[in-house]
Amino acid sequence: MSAQPTEPAAYPEAYGIVLSSRVRLARNLRGVPFPDKASPDVRADVRRRVMEASRDAVPIQETLSGSAPLRRQFLFEDHLISRHLLDDRPEAAICMNAAHTQAIMINEEDHLRIQALRPGLALREAWEDANALDDVLEQKLDYAFSSSLGYLTSCPTNVGTGMRASAMMHLPGLVLLGEMDPIVNGLGKIGLTVRGRWGEGTAALGHMFQVSNQLTLGMAEGRILADLEEIVKEIAGHERNARERLKRERTTFTEDLAARAEGLLTSARLMTAQEALERLSELRLGILLGLVKRIDVQQVDRLLLEIQPAHLQVAVGRNLGSEERDAERARRLRSELKRRPAKRTEKRTK
Repeated sequence: MSAQPTEPAAYPEAYGIVLSSRVRLARNLRGVPFPDKASPDVRADVRRRVMEASRDAVPIQETLSGSAPLRRQFLFEDHLISRHLLDDRPEAAICMNAAHTQAIMINEEDHLRIQALRPGLALREAWEDANALDDVLEQKLDYAFSSSLGYLTSCPTNVGTGMRASAMMHLPGLVLLGEMDPIVNGLGKIGLTVRGRWGEGTAALGHMFQVSNQLTLGMAEGRILADLEEIVKEIAGHERNARERLKRERTTFTEDLAARAEGLLTSARLMTAQEALERLSELRLGILLGLVKRIDVQQVDRLLLEIQPAHLQVAVGRNLGSEERDAERARRLRSELKRRPAKRTEKRTK
């Protein structure tokens, strides 16, 4: 799902900085070995039970084991499955709603991982969505739960609520001013973690960072969400300040960065996914600072997903070699960024 904010909503100070919010709940079935320890028959039974229990709530259901690698890559790029499910894991499956805002991963590290995604800074709303789906499942499935520890999970750090909440943030100002590393180190000391755009083990390409909680044991969901929301708003304030300083104190550098990004994106004939993410990030910064007038930020937000390898290949309807992908990516960027944005968007950004 491309969960991007379209208007400054509940938290206007976070608009353009917090792209999306996600809440994930790890759950397991009572008396059943965790997926990595379970036999194929047991995992298959877990998959059947979870798919039956969730069919009404998330009716789009796919078996991933044995599926095409391109399909799994597409779902990963859409933030619907984790890196673990990129591999052909036995008896794995995904269940989704039509909007792709709610999903269940089956037989990942845990028997099921419920997740909900919302645009912008909307952690509480994402939690409500995930919790509603969890309530539906809990009426039909017997979860592994301890009265003293909470929900039991394959990874000890998830024991308790089993909840991992995160916000996807675009932080080019802090990166360009060399102020990101101290923030990452400081967050680690208070029980938060910072990962790249695609989650654990990935780089922060395009100045995109996931900020999430690390601790769940002994903490209530409301407390986790409130603490994370407060920190995310604080980081957003630092980023907004960094952007203002870039525009005020390093004017020529910032204008040049945006102009070079626009020039390459609208002229290049070959472009890798990494370079496209970096240039789109710089262009996005230029738009939000008012340095680029013709292109709308919504166009850029959509392209951040559409230029990914699997999305490109699905769009053209066939597998592409590396250079073919780079050529198609550059062609799509030129075509999309030379188009005039919609009138409604133009009025909002004048």
